[in-house]
Amino acid sequence: MFVDSHCHINFPDFAGEADALIARMSEARVTHALCISVTYPEWPSVVALAERFGNVYATAGVHPDYEDIEEPTVASLLERASHRKVQAIGETGLDYYRLQGDLEWQRERFRVHIRAARECGKPLVIHTRSASQDTLRIMREERADEVGGVMHCFTETAEVAAAALDMGFHISFSGIVSFKSAAELREVARAVPLSRLLIETDAPYLAPVPFRGKRNEPAYVPHVAAAIAAVRDTDVETIGRATSQNFFSLFKIAP
Repeated sequence: MFVDSHCHINFPDFAGEADALIARMSEARVTHALCISVTYPEWPSVVALAERFGNVYATAGVHPDYEDIEEPTVASLLERASHRKVQAIGETGLDYYRLQGDLEWQRERFRVHIRAARECGKPLVIHTRSASQDTLRIMREERADEVGGVMHCFTETAEVAAAALDMGFHISFSGIVSFKSAAELREVARAVPLSRLLIETDAPYLAPVPFRGKRNEPAYVPHVAAAIAAVRDTDVETIGRATSQNFFSLFKIAP
């Protein structure tokens, strides 16, 4: 049994394929998927998938990469978080890789998400790229540890992982962990406690080996589990069971 803890199957890349996509998940023994919100305009398509399929769940949030769009407020996030299939707040965080200049708006957006999560008691889905120190600082300042959540598509150092773990967060690995160039990341995956480990696809991006370079999808998440199992010297079923149980517990979803 496997779970995809982070995907974007509402994106145009999958237009008209929902039934086939869910069928391929089932064939691969991927039982659940969390479809992640990145903007308000596309949020209805996230929720529509969650309403249509019993094993698909949703989040509410605005990704840090999107500039000059409707800014989330605590009130607007709470309104969306009240939907019966919304299990988390995010994707939120900081990204200094793609955007340059004064990014105070990005930091303020992150703070708004954390405040909303604390108010509704739902976990956070956090994205950080080239911004780990500010990400951790704001998490501490805004008391993100009160709700916890997940550092998704983790690519940072063992020190950053330890800091997030200290705040009660889970660490999620994507297909990147299977790439030949990701030896250091595999060492982080080896060290994260099994009880705090999650796996994801981030579909349609970052397909794991042997599908690297192709469109990713939830059915491929067992390959992420296999890469982690290899570095931890265990079997893929152990990783699948543990990460599934972690998912159900963190996002308060019945298995």
